[in-house]
Amino acid sequence: MFALGRLRATQGSLNEGLAILLECEQLVRETNAPNPAVNLPWRSEAAVLATRSGAQGQAEELVAEEVRLARKFGAAHALGIALRAAGLVSGGAGGLGQLTEAEVLLKRAGATLELARTLHDHGAALRRIGRRRDARAPLRGALDLATRCGALAISRYARAELVAAGAKPRRERISGVEALTASELRVAQLAAQGLTNRQIAQALFITMRTVSAHLGHAYSKLDIADRAQLTAALSHAPDG
Repeated sequence: MFALGRLRATQGSLNEGLAILLECEQLVRETNAPNPAVNLPWRSEAAVLATRSGAQGQAEELVAEEVRLARKFGAAHALGIALRAAGLVSGGAGGLGQLTEAEVLLKRAGATLELARTLHDHGAALRRIGRRRDARAPLRGALDLATRCGALAISRYARAELVAAGAKPRRERISGVEALTASELRVAQLAAQGLTNRQIAQALFITMRTVSAHLGHAYSKLDIADRAQLTAALSHAPDG
């Protein structure tokens, strides 16, 4: 239901997406587990959609409860997501502090994708209030993380915001280790360690077809012919 709500919103049906997300409350009650670190952050997503739909009062109530619960349970990941939503609901200069705190927490939690989203939102907020130069650092961070994660939509948004902020974003790497997505790099590293495609699939809980696809992309980007060349090709891979 959470995924469906986000999908409808992405497709432009904000009110439908919001209605679906609000239905998640009943599911959470049935599990008797209000911790947003355990349950999907439906309030955060719903609050952002409510703001975009013009229901500001509803948005503020939803995000205030999400932040309260996240602070109570103390999970950095959940609190970071909640504060990102709070920053977007507050908007303008008022939300910058919450977005900054969200960045710190998400970085601490190792939540790379959520951090990329938050850096993009922070940079976009700075750009909209006229702080174009200040906007460039978080936007570049968002672009780098999104590219590394293979998050193409965030990468496109960050690149567009960088241009709007007066920067000239560098071209995405199309070859070499840095051009690999996180999934491609992980599969390639396991293959370099001698694991078979079947063993990699089992270790990462993905299909063998997905393993083959990731390896094919990795070979192309690394300009190698087979897995025997992987160890040398990956020797300059970044840590983490």
